[in-house]
Amino acid sequence: MTLYHFGNCVALIYVPYYLTYKHSGLSEYGAFWKCIQAGLIYMFTQLAKMLVLATFFPDNVSDFGNDLIGEFLKSTVDLADLVGLYFVLSGIPGKGHSKVLTAGIGWATAEVILSRALLLWVGARGAEFDWIYIQKCLESNILLVQHIVTATLVWLWSRHDLEKNLKTLVTVLLVFTSYKSLLLDLIIAGLKIGPWLALMVKAAVTVIYGCFTLTIYAGLAQVIGIF
Repeated sequence: MTLYHFGNCVALIYVPYYLTYKHSGLSEYGAFWKCIQAGLIYMFTQLAKMLVLATFFPDNVSDFGNDLIGEFLKSTVDLADLVGLYFVLSGIPGKGHSKVLTAGIGWATAEVILSRALLLWVGARGAEFDWIYIQKCLESNILLVQHIVTATLVWLWSRHDLEKNLKTLVTVLLVFTSYKSLLLDLIIAGLKIGPWLALMVKAAVTVIYGCFTLTIYAGLAQVIGIF
């Protein structure tokens, strides 16, 4: 039963990533190694963030984590992810959709391997079944969508032919990306929402976020003739 639960969790996390890569057409562009490069840049970015957090933040993380200003500053460090994605996109040739999908999937896959693999191996193989691991798996699928959306926003921001008012909106959405987790956690804690409802809230916000981004992308794609 333990192995069965572990297998279910692994499939629930990694199969959507594989299907997204397979059916997005990236294999036709030979994007596998570009995804690997995106993952390596992700690892370097996370290392840089850890060094910043270890250097400029107090050692007593538990006390400091209760401080709202401290959490805000730690979320500000996540702006480095946008810089990392920008470098990933800069190194990927091809059309807009292939660039953002390659960057988003590569970035998301690296994150899910580094942040979920050990958690599942240690936790999901336990003697007792716990729904928290299913919730973590579903949250990973939400993060896949979020990372693709973020990569799209970074690509849109880098375009010189994007209208000025849309560029301002894209910039706001990018900044919001870094603080979205903090804001959602505050709302969920304030309203005392249960874990399943909290997961639905995160999914709904990500879908709305993605719809805004898709609308902007589709408008630019029509103007410059990419699809």
